[in-house]
Amino acid sequence: MIKMIVSDMDGTLLNSQKQLPDDFREVYQMMKGADVQFVVASGRQYYTLLDEFMHLDHTIAFVAENGGFINWQGQSKVINPLKAPEAAELITAIRQIKGADIVLCGKQGAYVEAADSADFMSETAKYYIKHTVVDDLTAVDDEILKIAVNDFSTLESSTYPLIREAFDGRFQVCTSSPVWLDIMPKGVNKGEAVAFLQNQFGVLPGETMVFGDYLNDYEMLQKGDFSYAMANAHPEILKIANYKADSNDNAGVSKIIREKLRVLRE
Repeated sequence: MIKMIVSDMDGTLLNSQKQLPDDFREVYQMMKGADVQFVVASGRQYYTLLDEFMHLDHTIAFVAENGGFINWQGQSKVINPLKAPEAAELITAIRQIKGADIVLCGKQGAYVEAADSADFMSETAKYYIKHTVVDDLTAVDDEILKIAVNDFSTLESSTYPLIREAFDGRFQVCTSSPVWLDIMPKGVNKGEAVAFLQNQFGVLPGETMVFGDYLNDYEMLQKGDFSYAMANAHPEILKIANYKADSNDNAGVSKIIREKLRVLRE
């Protein structure tokens, strides 16, 4: 029996216009009625996720910042934040990469620098509803969850290989979309966060359904026996998932949940 359903947001639950499925309110009520715990697991910040579901009377558990921050049943947990010297070292190095812009992701909100481009600021606002413009990221006083890096043109061909070569042995480095990558302390990922919530709710992998589309979903797809890659997923995600769902633009997550919960009721 399914007791927990976990879904990524961008490219998975949300369509290409960054909208929830039209039937999500009904699907969510189906999950509540079946006593299924719904978990949103995203690279987005917690405040942005909370705003997305503000219209619902919900008991959703949130995995934000790719596993760096967890909120459930009125409780919150920060998973292994970056140390200030580590964050400063990373910021200094990334500043040298042409085309790369930085979002410093803290517990209290996100931070970007005043000199950043208008296009980058617009892109940042989509995922970090609570963000502050500062003169110097290395002077920020907050608990740092991760560093997000944006590169509109050469992320996978240049920026990602450079950062991975320099820091992969010391930090968790993963791409979350064709134009974003995240840098976190080792051991911080969506999979570890989902395992934490499984323990909190007493749910086994055989009772867990997981949906994802991109490489930052890799670890969490291995935490549920019912793992689904979206039809639009990265090839590596399609390889490891046990099942395939329709694309995010065809409400693939809603379709599978409806189908599985309907079977449970019969």
